Amino acid sequence: MPIVRIDDVEYEIDHLSEEAKAHLTSLKYADQKIAELQRDLAIVQTARASYATLLRELLGLGADAPLTPPPGLLVRH
Repeated sequence: MPIVRIDDVEYEIDHLSEEAKAHLTSLKYADQKIAELQRDLAIVQTARASYATLLRELLGLGADAPLTPPPGLLVRH
């Protein structure tokens, strides 16, 4: 019989109410979505770091230089 552990207490899934099973399903979905978003965030953060490094190189700055414009250069977003 499948068991779920919640707050260090084990419950047999077959003995849960239908409402509890529905919430358990929603909880599992939410956990999966959080994991997916964390993977996506890691990918985007890696891409951002690469773009910043390449931009520094294109601007003639060192790879570790901060991306602050020199005096007199206007940067708009």
